[in-house]
Amino acid sequence: MADDLKGLETWNDAMTSLQLLQIDPHGFGGVWLRAPFGPVREQWLQHLSQAGLNTVKLPGNVDVERLLGGIDLSLTLQSGRLHMQSGLLQQADQGVVLISMAERLAPALIAPMTQAMDKQSLPPLNNNTQTDGSIRTQFGVVALDESMNDDAPMSPALQERLGLWFDLQELAPADITGVSLETIDPHSGQDAVSVKIESAALAHMRHAWPHIRWTDTQALAVCSTAQGLGIDSLRIPTLALRVASCHAALHLRKEVNDEDLAFAARRVLAPRATQLPAPAENAAETEPQNSSAPDSEPNSEPDQTPEENSNPNPEEPAEENSPTDESPENSDTAKEEDAPLNTPSPENLQEMMIAAALASLPSDVLASLLTKAGRNSGNTSGRSGQFRSGSQRGRPLPPRPGKPGGHARLHVLATLRAAAPKQRLRSGAQQGRVAIRAEDFHVHRYQQHSSSCLILALDASGSAALQRLAEAKGAVELLLQQSYARRDSVCIVAFKGAQAQLLLPATRSLVRAKRAMTSLPGGGGTPLALALKMACEQAIQLQRQGVTPILVVLSDGRANVNLQGLGGRAQAQADALQWAAQWRQTGHRALWIDTSLQPDAQVQNLAHIMGGSYMPMPLVQAQRMASAMDNIRRLAA
Repeated sequence: MADDLKGLETWNDAMTSLQLLQIDPHGFGGVWLRAPFGPVREQWLQHLSQAGLNTVKLPGNVDVERLLGGIDLSLTLQSGRLHMQSGLLQQADQGVVLISMAERLAPALIAPMTQAMDKQSLPPLNNNTQTDGSIRTQFGVVALDESMNDDAPMSPALQERLGLWFDLQELAPADITGVSLETIDPHSGQDAVSVKIESAALAHMRHAWPHIRWTDTQALAVCSTAQGLGIDSLRIPTLALRVASCHAALHLRKEVNDEDLAFAARRVLAPRATQLPAPAENAAETEPQNSSAPDSEPNSEPDQTPEENSNPNPEEPAEENSPTDESPENSDTAKEEDAPLNTPSPENLQEMMIAAALASLPSDVLASLLTKAGRNSGNTSGRSGQFRSGSQRGRPLPPRPGKPGGHARLHVLATLRAAAPKQRLRSGAQQGRVAIRAEDFHVHRYQQHSSSCLILALDASGSAALQRLAEAKGAVELLLQQSYARRDSVCIVAFKGAQAQLLLPATRSLVRAKRAMTSLPGGGGTPLALALKMACEQAIQLQRQGVTPILVVLSDGRANVNLQGLGGRAQAQADALQWAAQWRQTGHRALWIDTSLQPDAQVQNLAHIMGGSYMPMPLVQAQRMASAMDNIRRLAA
């Protein structure tokens, strides 16, 4: 039931996006719609066609000259005189560009399109006929993405510029029947069902939305929410505020309220989340201890202003209670006292937006965010230990339409099957020969399996080492049992005292892992830098063998032994930072499981420098640890 309601909310928001496009077609970039070809997507596109927008469809075989404008070659050759044609982006001025199969759009087309979106003008052409400079054009983009799990998604450059993201892959046609829209007719005050906004109401909304303002508190909440969800682009909070303003104009509001911010959180921030926000309880516990003075000053400001106004004249409090006081002054002071109580704080707005964002995400996505790659990750290893689509070898998959060349090989049988029904329409074909066109080409596709090795850097130092070792042993056993069918392996690097040792080379043997973990004593210093150095060396060896390494560090991150095996916390921490950055250069994924009693900012910084994800686990649990390791295996970089 909850999934049905979530799908219904997604469809309602997708319908609302069509109305936001009518108000501001180019302001928030556009819409990224992930949905396969089917009734759900066709119904959304039907509503788009009924919205009255200037929609220009971008063909899959378009070239740069047709996109930006240039010489009309066919008309020039026919007439013998030079004729120019306007590009598709110019024709889409004050409208939207509809891109089918946007995941296959060539980079040579994406670059000038994103440049035109940023500059709101077409880039100059390399010809001598254009002397009037650049052409002004403002347009939004509706990108239809049909990529599946084994396909590469749409270009990140275009993704970042599209404000609204929707994933309709899991929606069934039965889930979207009888859906009504929440729009308000300014004349009748009744709810309207049609996606298209009346011309008079649309003109009023377009005139009103530039004057809609948000407060500094709301802007701070949006930026804090984006930071908490791991969104590192400064463009995204701006798009979220723009969407919230359009949403407020759609509902005939003069100011942005919580409902508008919640919509922006669901459709702009939540789909881009790369991590779960830090728990609010830990922040509330640490802030009063470390910064009690700064916290007390803001709280005292509202209380000091009435006192400062009343101290010079001590008789004013008695006059305020008398019935002969001037009513305007009393009303103004009452409004000033009530305003701080009714205005939400940035923390409350941030909690509301985070709750709205997390509520819109599927449960499996919430679980995977704990072990997803960090926001500044340098991972380039692709899917490790999982099935990957390729075009050269592996288990054959169904062919797909595509242009042969490079590593893509022509699938002859599928190409002939695609061309056979069209032979009668191709009258120019000679008898006995099959007429094949470019749209008939199909290419081979294979499924490849890449094995992975999980390098576990295990902190065996300190008094809590025995408990960590016991739980890590259980997690490794569970992991080896699960990964036997995938032919994945585990490598264990233990560090304590003044050295790090290769406790267990890469192996799939459960017996060897148990034996190695049992014979490891605990206690001593924390040579974290030596452990990271050894992990990098093991990763290089594994990569030469065609195995993808993944690093999991189980430690509290309090290094106190440097690379030379000598004590000294400052130098030990500097060496650890150096080798954490070295792991980032390898381009492989990493996960840091923090065993501190409270989430430590220093450990988070180490995980960030490694380009990995951070997971606090004060009480190490074998099942939870094994689940985190398994997730980091399966997630794509």
